[in-house]
Amino acid sequence: MTDLLDRSIGSIACDVPGATQIFHEYKLDFCCGGHRSLRETLERRKINNPQPIFDRLAKLMATQTETTHSPWHEKSNDALIDHILVRYHQQHREGLPELIRLARRVEQVHGERADCPKGLADHLSDMQQELESHMMKEEQILFPMLRRASAAQVSAPISMMRFEHDQHGEALAHLEQLTNDIIAPADACNTWRALYAGLRQLREDLMQHIHLENNILFMADRSAAPTQAHIA
Repeated sequence: MTDLLDRSIGSIACDVPGATQIFHEYKLDFCCGGHRSLRETLERRKINNPQPIFDRLAKLMATQTETTHSPWHEKSNDALIDHILVRYHQQHREGLPELIRLARRVEQVHGERADCPKGLADHLSDMQQELESHMMKEEQILFPMLRRASAAQVSAPISMMRFEHDQHGEALAHLEQLTNDIIAPADACNTWRALYAGLRQLREDLMQHIHLENNILFMADRSAAPTQAHIA
């Protein structure tokens, strides 16, 4: 258990399939805060009894086999980049406009309620603009460089992307503040519930997106390996 506590949470997320689901449930930051040890992450979240987390991680590690364990750090830069473009960049572009529409509808209909997420639609619009700018930089500049070279050779643009990832993490934190941690009121209408279901998916997708880049693609000791087939 001590060894696990002293490992970075990002490395655990990379090496143990299924760990990210546990981290999502306990709101443990494995993307922007992936460099921190599991011990520090638990302390920051003020989790006094981490034993259930250890038990679940131990179970995952005990059942891990070569056939089921195919982490992304074993794939090429090309494969990982292709996966990020389709699974996350495309998904953010398709999903955010609808979330903004739903948020505006909820604010229009329920704006008089104290628990209405006022300002959410504008915040999502800001997130959309920031994400679009960020993804364009990756698609037009950084990703083509990483298809040809290792992360160690393009450290300056990677540092900028990491900085912007931290800003995305702060935007998610503000989103949670606006929405009571994305928990809808008991009497929420279907539109409100659909909005929050979409926001939870956005949070999970964005955290996983940042994790794959910060903790795998951007690592200095990772080479630009020959192209391999990737899994979606």
